[in-house]
Amino acid sequence: MQRILFFISLLAVAASVAMIAPSAQFGWVKTTHDFGRIQQGKPVTTEFKFTNKGQLPLIINNAKGSCGCTGVEYPKEPVTPGATGTIKATYNAAALGAFNKSVTVESNAEGGTTTLYMKGQVLKTVTSEQ
Repeated sequence: MQRILFFISLLAVAASVAMIAPSAQFGWVKTTHDFGRIQQGKPVTTEFKFTNKGQLPLIINNAKGSCGCTGVEYPKEPVTPGATGTIKATYNAAALGAFNKSVTVESNAEGGTTTLYMKGQVLKTVTSEQ
């Protein structure tokens, strides 16, 4: 009986240690950006800023747009605990109408994958004829 209680206690301690294991963690300022109304053919860019709120360096393995119309730049070097970083996303605004695009960020942070969102409406560019 004492052995069983000992092993149960040992498992409980091991589980609690595993639950508080150090990790990297995103602290986003925002995860969605609304461009509002934009002109066709004029690319727009937003920055998604974050802080590493974890205890380990944050490593972004990949960040990609939901389609070829979205370009993404992200830090290639680890972001140390407490440091900040930025992911830049550019939408090319080629197609008319409303858009909802996403950027998928793969990292070693808790949860592994984070999705960022951009939305807006592309309006036809008005040209004046003389």
